Amino acid sequence: MAERFLCQKQLAKRWGISHRTLESWRYRGIGLPYLKLGGRIVYRLEEIEAYEARQTRGGVEESTDPDFRYEDVDLRHAGGGRC
Repeated sequence: MAERFLCQKQLAKRWGISHRTLESWRYRGIGLPYLKLGGRIVYRLEEIEAYEARQTRGGVEESTDPDFRYEDVDLRHAGGGRC
């Protein structure tokens, strides 16, 4: 399976933050690991999803709806767009 990547603008859109925030995090040495490929900053989708999973709070067990399924939740996804 081929690795998939998001550029910083795609990740910023996915999380609803400014791409400048990601730049600041990199400068300060915090946030996700990244790759610099030919001058372009990219993040591995696998690491993004793992980070998001670690940030999850609450959970299905706390839901009062017995038919609730996490996989039915419509999450935002990064669109194509230019990097």
